[in-house]
Amino acid sequence: MMQYRIPASITLAQGIYESDAGRSRLATEANNHFGIKCHKEWTGKSYIQDDETKNECFRKYSNPEESFRDHSYFLSQRDRYKPLFSLEITDYKGWANGLKTCGYATNPQYADHLIKTIEDYQLYRNDVADFSIAFNDSVVPSGDSTVRKVTAAKYDLFAEGPGKRMVYLNNGLQFIILRKNDNIKNVSKAFKVSERKIRKFNEMQKDAPLVPGQMVYLEPKKKAGVLAMHVVKPGETMYILSQNYGIQLSQLYKINKLKPGRPIKQGQKILLR
Repeated sequence: MMQYRIPASITLAQGIYESDAGRSRLATEANNHFGIKCHKEWTGKSYIQDDETKNECFRKYSNPEESFRDHSYFLSQRDRYKPLFSLEITDYKGWANGLKTCGYATNPQYADHLIKTIEDYQLYRNDVADFSIAFNDSVVPSGDSTVRKVTAAKYDLFAEGPGKRMVYLNNGLQFIILRKNDNIKNVSKAFKVSERKIRKFNEMQKDAPLVPGQMVYLEPKKKAGVLAMHVVKPGETMYILSQNYGIQLSQLYKINKLKPGRPIKQGQKILLR
């Protein structure tokens, strides 16, 4: 959701519905939780199974995580789904109906199934992002703010900023960690950096929410990192790495000769300079 702007509730509901909660043959034997077929651009492994016709080609993944990432990439790369990305991140009903309208599934009740799944399991609660997940760190309340436990250990303290916000350094860049009641307007006002620049520095879409625990740079990220390489851990994306290391996302893709938006895999080596 943070990288591709697809509601987490929608991704979860589709995964549950398409894979029979992870119990389908396609899920258990091919790690394909979304029923995505090969299509002409697919160069990975395949799994043959009857569907609307006999012996149809489905994508086969090394693990479920690859399937979830490829699902987001798949939706973001197809023109037919572009109208959905103008919806609010919390508009799961709009997304569910839009997926049906755009032709994701042939079942006329597809949108109803997704909405019922989301509401039965309260999956909409996941549409409020918590960036502590992105950092693989725990977030603990500290007075009126939310602070990552490992902040002091991982980053150098630069100064105390307006409103007693701590300003840290990463890759030589100043950044803050959003507190409980922060938003882009009060951060912009406090540090005298325009909202447009804050979003640009952090490569955020215009309507992307700022949430507690999120790392927010106050100046442009660099074209290279201090370390030479990073080995991808579970749940990490190129955007998360770009924030963690203070490197421009486009430059990170360029260094690694990867197509922008392409998912990365656990254990993959990513060059940082």
